[in-house]
Amino acid sequence: MKIGLDVSGGDFAPKVNLLGAIHAKSLLPEDVKIVLFGRQEEIERELDALDIKSSVFEVVDSPEVISMDDHPARVFSKKPNASISLAFDQLSEGKIDAFASTGNTGAMLVGAIYKINTIPGVIRPCITATIPCANGKKSVLLDVGSNADCRVDVLYQFAELGALYAEHILGIPSPKVGLLNIGEEESKGNLLTQAAYRLLAESDTINFVGNIEGRDIFTNKADVLVCDGFTGNIVLKQAEGFYNIIKERGINDDYFELFNFEKYGGTPVLGVKGNVIIGHGSSNELAVANMVLHAYDVAKNKLSDKIKKAFK
Repeated sequence: MKIGLDVSGGDFAPKVNLLGAIHAKSLLPEDVKIVLFGRQEEIERELDALDIKSSVFEVVDSPEVISMDDHPARVFSKKPNASISLAFDQLSEGKIDAFASTGNTGAMLVGAIYKINTIPGVIRPCITATIPCANGKKSVLLDVGSNADCRVDVLYQFAELGALYAEHILGIPSPKVGLLNIGEEESKGNLLTQAAYRLLAESDTINFVGNIEGRDIFTNKADVLVCDGFTGNIVLKQAEGFYNIIKERGINDDYFELFNFEKYGGTPVLGVKGNVIIGHGSSNELAVANMVLHAYDVAKNKLSDKIKKAFK
């Protein structure tokens, strides 16, 4: 198996990405190869300074860099030799089994949708966040930013995608699916959530447990929390804000340490034909390593293939 890593992406490239790759390499099976996409000369120089032989990895020279300011829709034609561009080429050709990056999120989404392509039947691919719960378990929140406006059928598919992710990656059998709303009653919410509730309640394939209020997000009342990307992104950023306030006030608590989302590595783009993992732009060494390890888990469990089968 080969896992591609964008060395040029993120706020602290390339050093942090290389440190993360070295860390991940020490934890992965020996037959797993990490393929580094970035400026070869720069990669070799940094690895040499760390006393690591470049032959430990496979390096694909990618002289151009996609910055956070580049326009996602135009960047692939403008910078065909960038790390993200070349990695998506190799992923589409089957030369690597997964690709992970902490770089330009918009470019990663555009590349996933248009260079790898959406799985037939999936209306809108989405991204998730893992929510730490007070009981020690995890919930999946989706979407968290890639689809600010959604139709009813899109929210229904998010429930399907989230349930598949929770089952095959988090190991939760028959995951409980909840709809994030402003009240528990079926009649609560706006027109979108009211219609989505009825559609989810009629499903015979989704373990729907009803509406979930904001106060129950961290109680594991549901394993999968479904919402539009506008709402999901606010929830995610609010959780990050809680963590920042707690650290500023000098409070140490094992549970709230789980709110440091930089440590989670990355999240897959659900609904595309390949295994694409997007990481936090300010990821540290541990986060990059966890992102690579998560990419391995997603590829090993053939998540994309299982989603294809479910939507066939």
